[in-house]
Amino acid sequence: MVALQLTLGVLSLALTAVAVAMVTRTVQRMVRSIKLGQPDTSRGKPPGARLANMFREIFGHTKMLKLTHVGIAHWLVMIGFLGLALSVLEAYFEVFSPTFHLPLIGTWSLYNLLVEFLGWATIIAGLVLIVIRQLNHPRRADRQSRFAGSNFWQAYFVEAVVVLEGVGIVGLRAFKQSTDLLDVPVWAAPVTHLLGGALPASEAGIVIFAFFKVLSAMVWVIVLARNINMGVAWHRFTAFPNIFFKREVGAAPALGAVPPMMSGGKELDFEEADPDKDVFGVGQVEDFSWKGWLDFTTCTECGRCQSQCPAWNTGKPLSPKLLITQLREHAYTKAPYLLAGGKRDMAGDEVGLTAAEGGDPHANIDVLALAESERPLIGDAESGGVIDPEVLWSCTSCGACVEQCPVDIEHVDHIVNMRRYQVLIESNFPTELGGMFKNLENKGNPWGQNAKDRLQWTEELDFEVPVFDGELGEDVEYLFWVGCAGAFEDRAKKTTKAVAELLQIAGVKYTVLGPEETCTGDPARRAGNEFIFQMLAQQNVEVLNSVFEGREPNKRKIVATCAHCFNSLANEYPQLGGQYEVVHHTQLLNRLVREKLLVPVAPIAEDVTYHDPCYLGRHNQVYEPPRELIGATGASFREMPRHADRSMCCGAGGARMWMEERIGKRINVDRVDEALGTAPSKIATGCPFCRVMLTDGVTQRENEGQADGVGVVDVSQLLLDAVKRGKS
Repeated sequence: MVALQLTLGVLSLALTAVAVAMVTRTVQRMVRSIKLGQPDTSRGKPPGARLANMFREIFGHTKMLKLTHVGIAHWLVMIGFLGLALSVLEAYFEVFSPTFHLPLIGTWSLYNLLVEFLGWATIIAGLVLIVIRQLNHPRRADRQSRFAGSNFWQAYFVEAVVVLEGVGIVGLRAFKQSTDLLDVPVWAAPVTHLLGGALPASEAGIVIFAFFKVLSAMVWVIVLARNINMGVAWHRFTAFPNIFFKREVGAAPALGAVPPMMSGGKELDFEEADPDKDVFGVGQVEDFSWKGWLDFTTCTECGRCQSQCPAWNTGKPLSPKLLITQLREHAYTKAPYLLAGGKRDMAGDEVGLTAAEGGDPHANIDVLALAESERPLIGDAESGGVIDPEVLWSCTSCGACVEQCPVDIEHVDHIVNMRRYQVLIESNFPTELGGMFKNLENKGNPWGQNAKDRLQWTEELDFEVPVFDGELGEDVEYLFWVGCAGAFEDRAKKTTKAVAELLQIAGVKYTVLGPEETCTGDPARRAGNEFIFQMLAQQNVEVLNSVFEGREPNKRKIVATCAHCFNSLANEYPQLGGQYEVVHHTQLLNRLVREKLLVPVAPIAEDVTYHDPCYLGRHNQVYEPPRELIGATGASFREMPRHADRSMCCGAGGARMWMEERIGKRINVDRVDEALGTAPSKIATGCPFCRVMLTDGVTQRENEGQADGVGVVDVSQLLLDAVKRGKS
């Protein structure tokens, strides 16, 4: 017996020493690699609020519980991992002395009840996660599986260790009970007492199970140390800092505004920027910030982002999960080259390493790292690119990936930054965007229309629309931001006119800018053309600040019908000195209905389903006002399966409205098919981009005989019909 204890005890200590040495070395390498990223000083303040949110997200499992059954199982595994750490420590002593128990708490009944619960909960929850992975295996569901493309051996290994750790705890305690070494009442260890009654007394059994606990834990640590890219395991540690350093301080995901371009930790000034020194977006993996590297490291490959991605779900090559894991593989493979001081210029020539005359500057660099350093970040398979251009340009910036990610990875920001480099430095972007960029630069709108035509929609109304004439009257409450679509696109004009008429009926004093208005720059920014965005946004901020001159910030009110304009004005213009109180028209109209300034007098005899615009919903958390307005009209409301924060994109965001969709099923048609599944007579939305895309999708299905008489309208039109007794 003594020989067994000594042998297994020494093995435990030796194994632990090896594991600790290996994981320490890997952590040091990981930290050095993450620090290769660009500086970002915006991430740590205020620490108190960030810490509170980190604990709320992790221990409250606020995002994990969006898939309730998975969230519960994962929470039990997490709590078991943390709560049973003491039992692993105890096992080191139990290998040498089966009678050992932790001082003070070892015989405490409540502590033993907790260990009893966590031991069994870990086993059951671990098995549940394995079953869930099997039921959602790609061999069953192909691309519909959120695990498609995930590393299965790593996941199975982690889940197996979870179960085995639980088995080790349960078995050890059962043998302690059978040997009369567990001095706790039955209520504090009911299952242990039951199992112990069926086992023989055996101190050797205690020693073996104690060693088994140590062995399974240390094997897990060794495998972890050997696989720096094993996010499914490393996230147990890196999730804490990744959530702490997320872009937004509170619970909100990294959506809404796109961060300004940064270089060397400072915001890039185009007038002073030097292309030879400054970083324009992301052209190489080292151009990502350190938070980007931490994002890559933390990805758990759970596939929640992938399961919600409109591009992936319609057969396109973009998977947010695979994008992040590909960047992770590239980053850590290239890291030794970068850590040695390696750097290549835009032509691919070495500029960071030097060698003695006639020597090879790469002589001491790992061959895999050297090969990785020669790969372009963006490029097709022939060029050996890490990210295929089709992947990069398939993104609609809908934010579903960011909304779903349980560890706060910022997929959209990374994609926009890579687009910025492609547009501003490489001039490599889809050809269709060239015309859009030209129209924005020369005409101030993506359609290339003349500014003098921005008021043509007013000619179809039987009342005069007030136009800003150089002075904003004190009685004017809102500036009505019409937007490019609202001024030029025929379908969107109907929304503009409906809102104007409703404001007229409600007696709300407003004005429009007319020719003074120009595009907010949303499509340019999401397409990566930060230069044009800055040009347009600065022009608009200058105009708006002059319009609101003399007014307090809380009285600088703007109402917008376009979700993209709404987002830019509210979230991005403050970056440029434009501080306004911006509301979406559905929010304002809903308030007017509540205040009885708009009274629906005739119920709408329509079956209506509502499509959440991404830039109104996920990006700005506006879900209820449009639905309340539909309810106020008396229409019969029918919710689509994917709605609110899980809503499916229409396909127009991320400047995709101006790009051809050549791969897979059209996103707007996929969304229309879901809408038609509710058997509506009307599909309502709150964004002109969405309206255009959904209308085109309905038209296609009508031509195929799959839709009959289904109309696409803005919520404001439904309300106007109800207010005017259907005579609009």
